[in-house]
Amino acid sequence: MHGIRKRLISIFVIVSIVVTACPFSPFLTVSAFGAEAEEQEKKEFIKWVDFNVPCQAMKKAISLDIESQDKDVKLNFIELLAYLAAKNGNDFSRYKDAQLTDVAEKLNSGKSMAELTANMKYYNYYHEVYSAVLSGFVGNFEIEVPNEDGTGKHWESRYGIKAFSPIAKNYPYSHYDDFGKKRSYGYTRPHLGNDLIGQVGTPIIAVEGGVVEALGWNMYGGWRIGIRSLDQKRYYYYAHLRKNFPYRKDLAVGSVVKPGDVIGYLGRTGYSLKENENNIETYHLHFGMELVFDESQKECNNEIWINVYEIVNLLENKRSQVVKNQETKDYSRVYDFRDISTLSE
Repeated sequence: MHGIRKRLISIFVIVSIVVTACPFSPFLTVSAFGAEAEEQEKKEFIKWVDFNVPCQAMKKAISLDIESQDKDVKLNFIELLAYLAAKNGNDFSRYKDAQLTDVAEKLNSGKSMAELTANMKYYNYYHEVYSAVLSGFVGNFEIEVPNEDGTGKHWESRYGIKAFSPIAKNYPYSHYDDFGKKRSYGYTRPHLGNDLIGQVGTPIIAVEGGVVEALGWNMYGGWRIGIRSLDQKRYYYYAHLRKNFPYRKDLAVGSVVKPGDVIGYLGRTGYSLKENENNIETYHLHFGMELVFDESQKECNNEIWINVYEIVNLLENKRSQVVKNQETKDYSRVYDFRDISTLSE
């Protein structure tokens, strides 16, 4: 009996050490117990998401949205994608641009989205899901652009994609759809992000504006940054940052960043209880997005991490140009940005 008790105590101590060492891991979380767990079960909010909208569909829907802004009928790209998902049962394997063009023509002819989706059982579900994923990606913004004569720059107001690629302009990278692949360090688990393989020191960019919620060492992700979108729906995770110089020097928990800001530098840290260790074989950025429909989901056993592979493809040409400060060795963006959509809310 005493032997069993000792073994149970040992197991408890080991689990406690691992949980304490990894308080912000997207993979290891602490369970809710007793009444707290029961209360979470009773809450009505989305608990599962399979985001598989192809880049081509997102591009087409966004294009229709942008083109409609100066017309009487203004289209919403999230509504268009939700309609398509509800119609095809979330199966985009046979997607064609003509499918979105068809629904756009119906809306332009006088039909309302409410009429078109009246008999679609899951339209509201997909609309809420896609809003959580993409609501920070398109809208009104102002951005600095270079003057035509090459001297200086000026501000321009625009409507369109206002999110940025996580990799700075003119820096090469490669990636493939590795979401769900097996990872075994510490324990066996699925890969909950997209690995962007690149050069050490490549400036890492904030995809969307938000508040830094996590900054520091994680035994799995190494030096990492966690940024929460301003609407609280998305938590962006940037991991395996550079040894010795992982972040922009003025960044701290609580810092507010804008879309396109430099936040850190690509590396291969992680897979170590000891800080500042390069134990990842390949230099890369682990980029992930967690959806938060209720705050109880933020750190639990049922976190919702989506496949961001197609989102990275969508933002491939939305790169933030950066410049190096030779004194501080930090990089910063060349052209500033103002999110008018956020300011008007």
